[in-house]
Amino acid sequence: MSDPLQSFRLDGKVAIITGASSGIGEQTAKLFSSVGATVVAAARRADRLEKLSAETTNVVACACDVTSDADCENLVQTTLEQFGRIDVLVNNAGISDPIAAIDEDLEEFRRVIQVDLISCFYLAQLSAKIMKEQDSGGSIINVASIHGFVGSAPNNQPGYSAAKGGLVNLTRELALEWARFGIRVNALAPGYVATELTDEMIAGDSGRKWIERNTPLRRPAAVHELNGAMLLLASDAGSYITGETIAVDGGWLAR
Repeated sequence: MSDPLQSFRLDGKVAIITGASSGIGEQTAKLFSSVGATVVAAARRADRLEKLSAETTNVVACACDVTSDADCENLVQTTLEQFGRIDVLVNNAGISDPIAAIDEDLEEFRRVIQVDLISCFYLAQLSAKIMKEQDSGGSIINVASIHGFVGSAPNNQPGYSAAKGGLVNLTRELALEWARFGIRVNALAPGYVATELTDEMIAGDSGRKWIERNTPLRRPAAVHELNGAMLLLASDAGSYITGETIAVDGGWLAR
């Protein structure tokens, strides 16, 4: 019997990861590199990407603002020109809008939808056009949220919640449309993870206690605790999984 762990490796695979300058994206870049992938790490903060690239084997930096169509096109085209293929796309770039819906500026709402939903569609579309011509297809992973399934109030995030809900169903739709090309499309729905996006909330006594009270495991996640689900969806270990959203949430959605 062959080594069952071998199916989790990404040797020879090329992966694009957005939002890779910190948090889940940075951790995923390091994870994929450690199991043999070549990683194109994308984000706005080029200095952080360069540091990541210098410190991590087979990670290449590519500055990208996902709200720019031209930047998204450049990211995909640069990856194809340098490495000849795209096997995995992780749509991880995201922002939040911590404000009550009644007070939110419409332009801010649009900006969150653009980053958290529209850019994910466009990068998936661009990547799928390449993946469908490859014998091995590909894997697209959208980083959604538990708030793609349930509201976030009293931690108000109207645009974020709307975008993540859209991303969960977009994942299903793209999975159905692109299965015939051998392209798998799945999503992760993290609960509260200790990253820059949640640092202020977790640092505050009331915010931390609210997370602990509402999470059955009674704590936020460490960023590395998404590794298992992320690698499952990216690798051949998940070759028969598509259209799914896996919650990595300490039991939040089971309540």
